[in-house]
Amino acid sequence: MAKAQTIDDLDQFDIRILDVLSQDGRISVTELSKRVGLSKTPCQARLKRLIDEGFILGFHAEINLRKLGLDHIAFAEVKLSDTREKALEAFNSAVRRIQEVEECHMIAGSFDYLLKVRTSDIRRYREVLGEKISSLPNVANTSTFVVMQAVKDSGATSPAITDVAR
Repeated sequence: MAKAQTIDDLDQFDIRILDVLSQDGRISVTELSKRVGLSKTPCQARLKRLIDEGFILGFHAEINLRKLGLDHIAFAEVKLSDTREKALEAFNSAVRRIQEVEECHMIAGSFDYLLKVRTSDIRRYREVLGEKISSLPNVANTSTFVVMQAVKDSGATSPAITDVAR
């Protein structure tokens, strides 16, 4: 089988394998093969190929962060004073080292980055904002939005792979 480069190179069985695994990464190969309609050996070969080709980056446990006392979420808009490539690289490198920053996205708009920050409470968020985020290279200003309720958290579930393949 030729090496798949994009989702367009995957067939219905590959897409189904990705879809099933996105919902349950602990499923056995035997159960996976039943759900996708393949025998175990070809299913296992496809799974290995999807891993080798980088379609599957890894498997991890979904942790209940609320039970760990980490249920305070805030989004911080970050505006930089310098957006030349070297400044962006410095910011990107530094923000990756802040454990409380779950996500960081460069944005096209009135600010430069949107950060999803998870802490135990607003007091801890203020510390992270003041001591870590505001100290990042080239940060000119920030604006915070505190989450009151997570109605749909994409970190908990993946989008339907079959929808992406259409």
